[in-house]
Amino acid sequence: MGLIILRTKIKKKQWHPWRWLIGIVVVIAVAIFAASSYFFSVAMVPGHKDFINNSTKISRNDPLYEQKMWFKHAKKEKWTMKSASGNYKLVADYIPAAKSTTKNVVIAHGFMGDKEKMGEYAALFHQMGYNVLMPDARAHGQSQGKYIGYGWPERYDIRKWINKLIRHNGEDSQVVLFGVSMGGATTMMTSGINLPPQVKAFVEDCGYTSLNDELNYEAGNLYGIPKFLRVPLISTMSLINRVKNGFYIHEASSLNMLHHNHRPMLFIHGAKDNFVPTEMVYRNYRATEGSKELWVVPGAAHAKSYATHPREYRRHLTKFLDHYIK
Repeated sequence: MGLIILRTKIKKKQWHPWRWLIGIVVVIAVAIFAASSYFFSVAMVPGHKDFINNSTKISRNDPLYEQKMWFKHAKKEKWTMKSASGNYKLVADYIPAAKSTTKNVVIAHGFMGDKEKMGEYAALFHQMGYNVLMPDARAHGQSQGKYIGYGWPERYDIRKWINKLIRHNGEDSQVVLFGVSMGGATTMMTSGINLPPQVKAFVEDCGYTSLNDELNYEAGNLYGIPKFLRVPLISTMSLINRVKNGFYIHEASSLNMLHHNHRPMLFIHGAKDNFVPTEMVYRNYRATEGSKELWVVPGAAHAKSYATHPREYRRHLTKFLDHYIK
């Protein structure tokens, strides 16, 4: 009798289906957060990137060998200033023109690049008679910074550099902003903020439509992540970026800023660009409100338009800028 009573008091433990569901959701959430944290470190934290060529060697077979060697030996002035936010020390090289001039260019480099890797463009503009200012973006080169901003916080840094350049060279300065890849996006993002009247024109080479678009593209192109997984990954990464880097990923949009630009802009993009896909330049071109020209460069890969067609590149630059820089 006692045994029967004991058995009735022991109840079999049941595992309800909703507990399984909660467990699965928790596991998925943890996995997404871990993956997003990893991709945040890849995309936003400066350091070696396997998908970026960081070689500094200059080959004699390089079609821009002479330009790069000129820059290597050119006399440069070191300029510094504090970033527009974050209190970082930023560094730039300044190369005055051979003859006194009011023509100035600010050159913005690409992702995990620096001013040293933009030497061929410095040589090009110097040959065109410009004073050249080449900043290292925050978290790149000699400049301080914890995270990469993809042009979004940097647009205000660029404005500070422009104002510093004008103070140095006078109120009659004429300024062009030029950038390649991330620098091209920085150029477009800067075009949409309030700038001094001395800024006369922009030239962007292979910049992306937005950080969100570029991350989505590379998630599929570099990592083969299916589209349905990219939304939660990038959304979570955006939250991490907001906490650590100060902005949501969807905010960093060239397209949105171009809608506020009324100054002239030349758009350049390689026809065979598979890093920032060529189709993005058409959307950027349509978005700007100012005078504009578009050159899609035959046979050129990402950031290789100048190297692929050096003479035509200079001709397009000169023809466009001569309309606005006197």
